[in-house]
Amino acid sequence: MNFNDKVDKYMKEHDIKDLKRLATLSDIPYTTLRDFYNKKSADNSRLSTIRKLSEYMKCSLDYLAFDENMVFDNAEILSTPSEIVSIPIYGTIKAGIPLESQTDIIEYMDIPKDWTKGNKKLFGLRISGDSMYPKYQDGEKVIFEQTNDLESYKNKDCAVMVNHTESTFKKVIIKESGMLLQPYNSNYDIMTFTNEEINNLPITILGVARKKVSDIE
Repeated sequence: MNFNDKVDKYMKEHDIKDLKRLATLSDIPYTTLRDFYNKKSADNSRLSTIRKLSEYMKCSLDYLAFDENMVFDNAEILSTPSEIVSIPIYGTIKAGIPLESQTDIIEYMDIPKDWTKGNKKLFGLRISGDSMYPKYQDGEKVIFEQTNDLESYKNKDCAVMVNHTESTFKKVIIKESGMLLQPYNSNYDIMTFTNEEINNLPITILGVARKKVSDIE
C-alpha cells in the first residue's frame, strides 16, 4: 500500500468522511495533508507532520513513510529519520524549572542530525513580544544552543533566566563590571547587572540563538 491507501484505509475503518475531517482530528493544516495526499507519497513530506499523523493514527512512522510495494534491487533502504533529530519548541520557559523539565512544548521540529555534533543540545523558543524587533518578530521561532561557555554567548542573542523568576530574550553584553541585557527595540530599557548580582540572583544563560526557523524553512 502507498501513503494514500493507508490513509484511505484508516478513514474507512474509523468512519472519517474526508481529508478535511482527518486534518481537523489530527491537528494538521488541511492544505498540508491535501498536498501529501495528492502526491500519493510521504517522501517529500516534513517528518514532523508525518510523525504527527502517525501519532494520531497510532501507527509507526515507517508505516506511513514507505511504500510497501517498492522493490529495491541491489540496494538497501536508508532510514531517513536516523539523519534527523527532533527538538522541542517551547511556547514559554517557566522560571525556576530546569529546561529539561519544561512542559510548555508547542511542537517538535526536525533538524539535521549534523547540527548536534559535539553533543550540542538544542531547543526552540517561540518569541513573545517585540523587545527584539526588528531582528526578531513576535511569534517567530528561534533555535538555541545550550551552553555554559562565556565566550560562546558574549555579545550574542540569548535566552536568559533572571533570579529564577523571569525568562527573557536579549543580546548579552559582558563587561568587567557585569552584564548588560540589551533589547534591539529602543522602546525598551537595557537591563544592567553587576558581577555580584550575576552570581547572587543569579543570571543564567539558557541558550544562545543560532537560527531563526524562517531561515531554514
